[in-house]
Amino acid sequence: MLQSFKKLVKYLLTTMVSKNRALLLHEADKIHGFMRLLMKHRNTHDKWTREERRLIKMHLIHLSYYLPALVIFTLPFGSLLLPFLAEILDRRRMKRSASRNIGKSGIQRQQTHP
Repeated sequence: MLQSFKKLVKYLLTTMVSKNRALLLHEADKIHGFMRLLMKHRNTHDKWTREERRLIKMHLIHLSYYLPALVIFTLPFGSLLLPFLAEILDRRRMKRSASRNIGKSGIQRQQTHP
């Protein structure tokens, strides 16, 4: 039950954010340290401190002027959804999926053996 709810929330957030992903990433890049801070939990598995959550929330309020759907993350308990946002905005995920698609399309990488 919980897994299906988690998948549903992830799907809804993905569709909501992915439509404006390029705009969101463009504006997020203008905010010094926001993406690094947002990806901290994803990269290091460390929890955000109270101050870091406050900073993320402040930046998300600013970004919600461009994408009003981000207000969800600033509501009470919205910080529970932040790992989903980090996963959606992770640029490495796009690179990984692109490399997988290249491998599936028949183009094979040459491996060198010592």
